[in-house]
Amino acid sequence: MSEKGASCTVFVNQFTDGVLDPAKPMLGPVRDGGFIVANTAPGCWGPMITPELKGGHEVTVPVAVEGAEPGDAIAIRIKDVTVTSAATSSGCDSTPDQSRFKGDPFVAKQCPSCGAYRPKTVTEGIGQGSVRCAECGAEISPFVMTNGYTIVFDHENGVAVTLDRAAAEKVAADAERFSSKPDNSVQNPILVFAPSDLQGVPTRMKPFLGQLGTTPSLPFPDSHNAGDFGSFLVGAPHELAKTEEELIHRTDGHLDVNTVRAGAVLICPVKVKGGGVYLGDMHAFQGNGEIAGHTADVAGVATLQVHLIKGLKLDGPILLPAEEDLPHLARPLTCAEKEAVKALAEKWGTDMAEEDGPVCFIGTGPNMNAAIDNSLERAASLLDMTVDEVRNRVTVAGAIEIGRAPGVVMTTFRCPVERLEKIGILPFVRQQYSL
Repeated sequence: MSEKGASCTVFVNQFTDGVLDPAKPMLGPVRDGGFIVANTAPGCWGPMITPELKGGHEVTVPVAVEGAEPGDAIAIRIKDVTVTSAATSSGCDSTPDQSRFKGDPFVAKQCPSCGAYRPKTVTEGIGQGSVRCAECGAEISPFVMTNGYTIVFDHENGVAVTLDRAAAEKVAADAERFSSKPDNSVQNPILVFAPSDLQGVPTRMKPFLGQLGTTPSLPFPDSHNAGDFGSFLVGAPHELAKTEEELIHRTDGHLDVNTVRAGAVLICPVKVKGGGVYLGDMHAFQGNGEIAGHTADVAGVATLQVHLIKGLKLDGPILLPAEEDLPHLARPLTCAEKEAVKALAEKWGTDMAEEDGPVCFIGTGPNMNAAIDNSLERAASLLDMTVDEVRNRVTVAGAIEIGRAPGVVMTTFRCPVERLEKIGILPFVRQQYSL
């Protein structure tokens, strides 16, 4: 039976103030097996130049899933991810003026002139000085672009190209329209900066969700709900500071893993009643690692289907990417390969090779080594293996890939099906990879 009022589909067009707070009301609930359809706001640069937001993104208000309790997990099937922005701007960042924030420019922005904390802003003209304090008129953005670009999209053909200065300024003059920012979004469109350091650079669109997950069990800035950015909160001089021990309350929803796209399944921990599924920070494309620190943040529409898994206690997410996105060694063996392996094993008098299926453990930490260790430990603990066994399996039949620098990794390997069955995710693995 569904909870009273639980919906088959929940439509979302509301956003947080930049903080994922478990004490705040959630939308929904949505039924187990139901759908979430969300119009998402651009992440990163827009919120970064909008001081009233308390995080580096502007994610959707979380949606409760019926029956979800701490110690469960929620499997999220990503049915569709569609970019609605016509253009965006991005680039590398710098924070040269320390007077414009308290310790963390993503979280605690202030006016360097009148001292207003997280004030509302207005935009005047275009360019990097266009964001102004609404109270005193001073330039207020704590971030500048050291090398940036403006890029436009051809949605039908899935391609994009960066603009020259004149075209970038034309787009900047009508930034709200070109960004397709949702009605309830408060961010300043980053297009107003009109960067054009890269001109005429073509690329392909491959949209995904940089933010997808469940609500942490303590308030976290949305951009800091991960082990790398979360480490910035330890001892921070603002009200959202955390201790090292409190970072365990995160759920690692800020992934920037470019395979969290249509066709993938993300299995997320439930750390508060209802789970609180949220999303945002859609990217039009991204090379592994997001090495520039940012990529093409866009508005878009995403459709998710949620499935409750009772009793699967996770520390962080498990990803089942689309088969084409799996590392080469982690892909399921073909029928021909299985026959060849069987013959080889028989030749050497070895028991038949184990039946297995791909699984990816997300790991995060303040640096890449810590993130790798985190992913290995999560896999070993959940699958009842030693860390050394996981290391060997990843080396023989998997890979470790960079999600985001400085500290998000994907540790993928083929795992024995009996281990996947024991933790309750084998049906998802079988369906995902036609095992």
